[in-house]
Amino acid sequence: MVSLWENWRQGMGKWPKFDTAGGPSTYAVELSRRHPVVSLTKQGADTGGLQVNLSWRSRSADFSSRPPLGASLRHPLQAFKPQVVQAHTRGVVNFDLDLACMYELVDGSKGVVQPLGKLLGDFNAPPFVKLSGDDRFGSPSGETMHVNLDHKEQIKRLLVFVYIYDNTPAFDRAHALVTLIPSNGARIEVPVDERAPQARSCAVLMLEHDKDDFVVRREVRYVYGFQSELDRLYGWGLQWGRGYKTGTS
Repeated sequence: MVSLWENWRQGMGKWPKFDTAGGPSTYAVELSRRHPVVSLTKQGADTGGLQVNLSWRSRSADFSSRPPLGASLRHPLQAFKPQVVQAHTRGVVNFDLDLACMYELVDGSKGVVQPLGKLLGDFNAPPFVKLSGDDRFGSPSGETMHVNLDHKEQIKRLLVFVYIYDNTPAFDRAHALVTLIPSNGARIEVPVDERAPQARSCAVLMLEHDKDDFVVRREVRYVYGFQSELDRLYGWGLQWGRGYKTGTS
């Protein structure tokens, strides 16, 4: 009779293996309140392209994909299998999170890269930040921004933030994750999963120079307003007006 351990050990080789989207690295550094800063320079990750990805799922889906307790007892190996997160549809998620970035360059230029107004930026020219698109429904690929770190000496600071377009507070209904995938080194993850029922925006992280290092600093500061409130909080000094997405009703 084959033991449960033998079944588990034999089955391990048959299960699919997962990798990160950015390359061979399979480990990540999570920024937290206790460990809020990581140096890209010290990791050798401050050149080339840096991907900044936003993905999210509904809190109501937290346990929907897990097998019931009885099934786990009948099939104990299921407990070791990774959970599959399904893509959301309009029927599951009825809020729209957007990834955006306020930038300030060394020459004094300031602005924002965001879906609103199709301010998608530029990778090879100022501001050296490019938004690849706008995901309305929280699909697994999410929204991605690209930062050209070969021009980091021209970048003073970048504030990556997330906001809710449709005015409906939803940070209490979503688990969001901002992941940085550098060309070298570990991924850097910043969870945005605190319950903030009335918040409509969240400053997630800051990219900036710290002496000779280019660092990522965790912020995760929720605000009740939108871009203009984040601007005041961080002293950006931009002029804001009402914006709309194209193709929305």
